[in-house]
Amino acid sequence: MPKISVIILTYNSRGCIKPCLDSLFGQRHEDVEVIVVDNGSNDSTLDLIRGNYPGLRIIANKGNLGASRGRNQGIEAASGEWILTLDCDVILEDGFIKEAMELASSPRGRLGIIQPKILSKSKKKIYSCGIGVYWLKRFYDIGRNSSDGKMFGLSFPVFGACCAAALYRRKMLDDLKDRYGYFDERFFFLFEDADLSWRAQKKGWICMFYPKTKCFHGGNSSSTDGLTRQLFSFRNRHLAILKNQNPVFVLLMLPAYFIYDIPRFLVLLAKFRFNFKKFYNLYHVQG
Repeated sequence: MPKISVIILTYNSRGCIKPCLDSLFGQRHEDVEVIVVDNGSNDSTLDLIRGNYPGLRIIANKGNLGASRGRNQGIEAASGEWILTLDCDVILEDGFIKEAMELASSPRGRLGIIQPKILSKSKKKIYSCGIGVYWLKRFYDIGRNSSDGKMFGLSFPVFGACCAAALYRRKMLDDLKDRYGYFDERFFFLFEDADLSWRAQKKGWICMFYPKTKCFHGGNSSSTDGLTRQLFSFRNRHLAILKNQNPVFVLLMLPAYFIYDIPRFLVLLAKFRFNFKKFYNLYHVQG
């Protein structure tokens, strides 16, 4: 089976990283490389990891460089044919890597991304079965908050993968890499996975949802406040559209974009109490 490199981002993750790593090292797959990229934790996350998991590699950043740049650091250091990105609060089900690698090693041509079934912490509701997209280029997690039923028991192609737990073929990542990295570092966090998936689709790579690989995700392990998440979501969606959408289609869609997005922009400003300086500084955060 192909070698896999697992890249886990941490940021003040002492409270959730141990179950994640325990579930990973409990997998029955020998050829696994584990890289933890820490974005400046100050809660002894690294002490816990170094004291309990001596066999993994750590990249310790002095500050929070963002999810995109952190993952890119891990990918650069990785040697696997496949890259598994994990948020630090994701717990893998037994046999996760074995199932994923069986799919990855089968002859499937342009298969570049594998989306596992990500369940919520309760193990009853769907967190994500991949990224879907509406016609106005609004992205969403397929199945979010739905019960885990028969419709999520079959494999099917999806627009993209949620990078909280996703497998990427290294050959594809090298094909997509540009001056902004594998994941676009301008995004900092949020939508970087949708952007990468969009670029992959444009180059003919396929993303498949594969329900036999299951994991469980708490959500928002970065502890980012809701307002900041809304701002990055608003900004990064527009960046993804400008990068990837056909310019002619963007022009044709401008009236619809304005109708949908101007009210959202004004609501965001109001939530920031029209503190333009704070809004501007956050809007221009990059990795």
